[in-house]
Amino acid sequence: MADLEKFRAETRAWLEENCPPDMRKPMRGEEDICWGGKRWKFQSEAQKIWLERMAARGWTVPTWPKEYGGGGLSKEEAKILKEEMRRIKARSPLESFGIWMLGPALLEYGAHEQKAHFLPPIARGEIRWCQGYSEPNAGSDLASLQCRCEDRGDHWLVNGQKIWTSYADESDWIFVLVRTDREAPKHLGISFILIDMESPGVTTRPIRLISGKSPFCETFFDDVKVPKEHAPGVSAVVGELNRGWDVAKYLLTHEREMIGAGGSGAIGGAASPGEVAARLVGVDETGRLADPILRGRIAEAEIDGWAFLLTMERLKDEAKAGKGMGAKSSMLKYYGTEFNKRRYELMMDAAGSDGLEWEGERSEDGKLARSWLRTKANSIEGGTSEVQLNIIAKRILELPDA
Repeated sequence: MADLEKFRAETRAWLEENCPPDMRKPMRGEEDICWGGKRWKFQSEAQKIWLERMAARGWTVPTWPKEYGGGGLSKEEAKILKEEMRRIKARSPLESFGIWMLGPALLEYGAHEQKAHFLPPIARGEIRWCQGYSEPNAGSDLASLQCRCEDRGDHWLVNGQKIWTSYADESDWIFVLVRTDREAPKHLGISFILIDMESPGVTTRPIRLISGKSPFCETFFDDVKVPKEHAPGVSAVVGELNRGWDVAKYLLTHEREMIGAGGSGAIGGAASPGEVAARLVGVDETGRLADPILRGRIAEAEIDGWAFLLTMERLKDEAKAGKGMGAKSSMLKYYGTEFNKRRYELMMDAAGSDGLEWEGERSEDGKLARSWLRTKANSIEGGTSEVQLNIIAKRILELPDA
């Protein structure tokens, strides 16, 4: 305990000295998130400095081994770091699918050469990744995917289409599930492969959503040649050939945990319903929200949010203690996404008819309405809420089949 208290004191002092004041302000929205990558343009000098300082300590990925760009912290130390960042309202220095999904999969299934080649650039925010899983005819039934990958001697030849590839048009690399054995049962014959988005034959097309924005894309592979090795000893295939489903399932637990975490506001610095309501509805002479009914609903949601945050921390601790996350990630994904929708419903209630404004300076081009509509996709992406409930019923509650 003495060592942990010493670590806390040192961490608190370092954060106070090194976190720029602008990086302690609430995020206005996704535009304030630092995604990194070759084409990333920093929103401010403070954002750039904050990433560089945290990456130099390995604190963009605090629990990853130091040899792979991480901080080498224990789970207890990483928890303290998170608590101290939350204390000063420090923004996350870097968010990426490389950190949330590919990184954990490489640490579990990748060879040392793959880890040494790909993980440090992820930790420094130098490469941005996207995910090639779903296809037009393989969504919830992902194992039905048909994107082909043929062995052509010194390279793989990939043909097919992926859909809902978030930020594919802004990413440098993509991790893809492909079919390498067309005769095997559908859960077999799938491989997990890494592809440079600048490879000839890779094209993307944004999909416009009801929010008017396009985080999702269609991605096409037309005779894409993928070298067997991206560098000496660095295989393009992660894990065993034709056993990519094992990697995919492991990665999905991290994806669902990440999506669910967004419901608590733990990722992306999501707006607080209380703050939004105070600005739009106003406060009374005591500083409380003027609308007592809305005030009660928001208080209930904030209590539920803290309970959810603590539940996430407990399950993460159990996972790091060797108990694994497994189907519990479906609990986090289901509750987190449904709770996020509830949070934005509260903000829309607070805004009233003004919340429906779609364009104009006053509403920042309908920022609240567009964000509210975007939350509807939370309960679809990463596996629908209905799929998560089936998993919870079968794997956790052990209910009999219907």
